[in-house]
Amino acid sequence: QVQLVESGGGLVQAGGSLRLSCVASGSIFGINDMGWYRQAPGKQRELVASITRRNTPNYSDSVKGRFTISRDNTKNTVSLQMNTLKPEDTAVYYCNAVITTLQLDQLHEWDVWGQGTQVTVSS
Repeated sequence: QVQLVESGGGLVQAGGSLRLSCVASGSIFGINDMGWYRQAPGKQRELVASITRRNTPNYSDSVKGRFTISRDNTKNTVSLQMNTLKPEDTAVYYCNAVITTLQLDQLHEWDVWGQGTQVTVSS
């Protein structure tokens, strides 16, 4: 089994910063894309940022220039540095990763989600 555990959410004033971290654990053979999604009350879950295994990032237009995604393949972690936060960034943030496991000589690919961490930005 594999799992993702997030940390770093909280309450911050508009214009402030937060850093989210996520670590993958379990019987991991490899990790492909990793990313962060968010879901605000009454809205659908949306992609915030993703990063490939080779460290190519992708950002939603709403966070470009303010958020930075990074990963450490040696530690199976992905982080999201969030600067110049706005009230509209308030949401539950979820870590996501495509993880490959090796079981009985067969590779399996899993789309894994963390439990979510609340980010609240006050105006």
